[in-house]
Amino acid sequence: MFSVKFSAVIDLPEDYEVYDFTAGYNPDRMRTSEYGIGRYNERRPSMYSHDMYQEDLRDIHIGIDIAAPVGTPIKSFYDGEVFLFGNNSQPGDYGYTIVTKHIIENKTLYALFGHLSSSSIHNLSVGQKLSQGEIFCWVGDKKDNGGWNPHLHFQLSWQKPNAADMPGVVSEKNLKDSLKLYPDPRLVLGELY
Repeated sequence: MFSVKFSAVIDLPEDYEVYDFTAGYNPDRMRTSEYGIGRYNERRPSMYSHDMYQEDLRDIHIGIDIAAPVGTPIKSFYDGEVFLFGNNSQPGDYGYTIVTKHIIENKTLYALFGHLSSSSIHNLSVGQKLSQGEIFCWVGDKKDNGGWNPHLHFQLSWQKPNAADMPGVVSEKNLKDSLKLYPDPRLVLGELY
């Protein structure tokens, strides 16, 4: 869709895993790399057991997860600005979160960066300019990121968010509309899988 070249948000080694959570989720499973990709538009039965996901049985992932060690730097994929930030502190939520705004070929696109370290929002301000490739946040640990194994939840939105939040997991009944509002992050991340 876009003709511009984007920067990686996390520098990945060649040997990263691509996860398949369609058969269930085991947070203690053996991994072949500290780095991995959780897929977009993937039904993940049994992963989302927290109360916030039970209404409408929300279990379809609508972003891309990039697993990486705690403290891994995260970069802006394109020039833009900090739009919103905060702490979604409920267990199972995003924890520290930043939403950025980008105007790309006359289209406005918002990006959510979730499960960050608490230091990611220190000295941050709404409207702060970001340059493509600039490090501006870091992967958080379980105490900061909602209780998840360390990773970045990266999600795009055509719709302007009202808070530093987006529904990262949706129900089957909301899937069709969600796929239109929240496009596949490979639009800017490239073919990660």
